[in-house]
Formats: sequence, structure tokens, C-alpha cells
Amino acid sequence: MPDPLDLIRDRKSWRVPFDMARAIPKEDLLRVLEAARWTPSAHNMQNWEIVAVDDPAVLARLAQAERPISEAFIKENYEQLSFSKEALLERKTGLLASMFPAAWQTPDFKPDTQADALGKDGISSRQRALLPGPVMLVVVYDPTRRAPASEGDFLGIISLGCLMENIWLEAEGLGLGVQIVSLLAGDAELKDILGIPDHLRVAYSVRLGYPVKQPEDYLRVRREVGDFTYFNRYGG
Repeated sequence: MPDPLDLIRDRKSWRVPFDMARAIPKEDLLRVLEAARWTPSAHNMQNWEIVAVDDPAVLARLAQAERPISEAFIKENYEQLSFSKEALLERKTGLLASMFPAAWQTPDFKPDTQADALGKDGISSRQRALLPGPVMLVVVYDPTRRAPASEGDFLGIISLGCLMENIWLEAEGLGLGVQIVSLLAGDAELKDILGIPDHLRVAYSVRLGYPVKQPEDYLRVRREVGDFTYFNRYGG
């Protein structure tokens, strides 16, 4: 069995196509969902539902849905960018600007202008198709329910993060590629495709499958343990 720390360190986001001709064995998908089942959650509320999509026709509809990029995302993403490997290594957080289309590397990006909306491949961000995959897990939750005394459902959002990590690590351990898709489609369009009730909110989606190629190499950085850990007293 893989060392859990090795899985945590080696985990990656597979932003590449998956082999649509290679189905995920049912027993493996059930193991991923079993890992989801045992996710720790605030007050044991288990405030989530998962729509597992493996029908090619439904997957095709999801892939064709628009995925617009907001000005807020571009502006706040820009603040996390480094424009050289040396700067990223020194900063130890965020991403390299070169991972994004050139138009997104400025806080003045306007998604409604066609020229600015073009990515590296010449495709508008509003037309950018979701990469195919044999299974998509769509995670939804009820925003009207929250853990006791959890303002803004802070603890419930943490629980959704724990759910993501359980799914991700179990899938990685089974040799599956994983990509978290935080923006799949507008809520109304996605809910219509999947029959999701209006009172539920989409948290995120998870692409699962067998990658057809390795992702592009990119610099991964983390703060050292000593950069964020204090013993007995903050700042000590």
C-alpha cells in the first residue's frame, strides 16, 4: 500500500485529456466513493451529494457548456502570480504566470473583449471546452444547512475540502488521473443538464480517468515546515 505521505506529495492536477475508450472499473469508482463516504465533516452533517456522470452523452453536454472567466478571478489570480521561476522559488506560494494565457497575466483583463479573451490556443475563454474524461463527479451541497455556530458555514466549507482530499488521494492511489474543476458551467445550465434541485449549490466537480499523456512540467513550490509552524507560542 502506498505511503499516505507519498500520495500527498505526488498528487497532481491532470490538466490533460483522459482515455475515453478506457472505462474506470466499477470497483475502483466505488472505492473512490467509499473514501468520500468516510470524509470527516463538521457535526457529522455530511452535507453533500455527488452526481457521478459516466454517460457519454451527458459528459458531452457538460464538455460543451461555456466556462466564462470573471474579472474578479483574473484580478485576484494576478496577485498570486510570479513572473519568473526565481521569484516563485523565493515567494514559495502561488503559480508561474506562464501557466496562463498572456491576456490573463494582467489585472486589466476584460473578459467581454474578444481579443483579451483568447487563450494560448486561440479559443475564447467563453468557448473553452472541458477536456473529456470517462467519469465526472459533481459535488453539491445545501447552503441552508450549516454546522452549529459556524458563521458563513465556515466548518461546512472545510468539510467539502476534506471530501475533495479523500476523493483525490484514493483516486491517485488507484492510478487514476484527477482534475478538480471549480468552474464547470453556470449553475442554472449545469443543474438543468443533471436535474439538480434548485435549493442545492454546486461546490466543484472532479474529472477522473486515465491520462493519455503526462502534463507539462511546472514548478511546484511549498513553504518549509519551519515557515508556518510555531511551537507553544505564535511567532516563537
